[in-house]
Amino acid sequence: MLDVAVIEEPAAAVVTLDPKRARLLSELGEPASAATLAARLGLPRQKVNYHLRALEKHGLVRVAEERRWGGLTERLLVATARSYVVSPAALGPVASDPEQTRDRLSASYLIALAARIVREGSALLRRSAETGKRLATLSIDTEIRFRSPKARARFSEELVAAVAELVRRHHDDSAPGGRRHRLVVVAHPAPGDPSAQEAPP
Repeated sequence: MLDVAVIEEPAAAVVTLDPKRARLLSELGEPASAATLAARLGLPRQKVNYHLRALEKHGLVRVAEERRWGGLTERLLVATARSYVVSPAALGPVASDPEQTRDRLSASYLIALAARIVREGSALLRRSAETGKRLATLSIDTEIRFRSPKARARFSEELVAAVAELVRRHHDDSAPGGRRHRLVVVAHPAPGDPSAQEAPP
């Protein structure tokens, strides 16, 4: 089971947005039968089977085990991932694109960058799985509390300068066999922070 699976097909995205199917997915972290799920969720077994078939059709669940009881076969299904993310690719031409956002300091631009990471990251992950080669990535996630808007502004200036210097030192367009990497650095107020609505300095 994958930690995270990225949904790229519009039809698969529609399937997961149904509340009952999303609940079934959340219950299938461990293998379970339609009868077990029906009893657990208080739904008719026929309805559960209908939803499970839709999930299975789009590769969101798979058969983990089959048990024979007399002349009947009971299938135990399990989710293909612990969690799912819908890729902007599922939205086709209306998907977000950071190149279409003029204000590089806006929340819209930050979200568009995050969406591009999901779209490009899922394509790279799929290619990595097909070739059997590990995908080299780097992620940094931390929090910082600023004393004041001025301190935040100073930090931003120093961060931009530090990144620019690192790029200057390590970027080499002429290196044979070199591989381009995308570096994205974002910062936003932490959810629930009362200063989240604070105007920029």
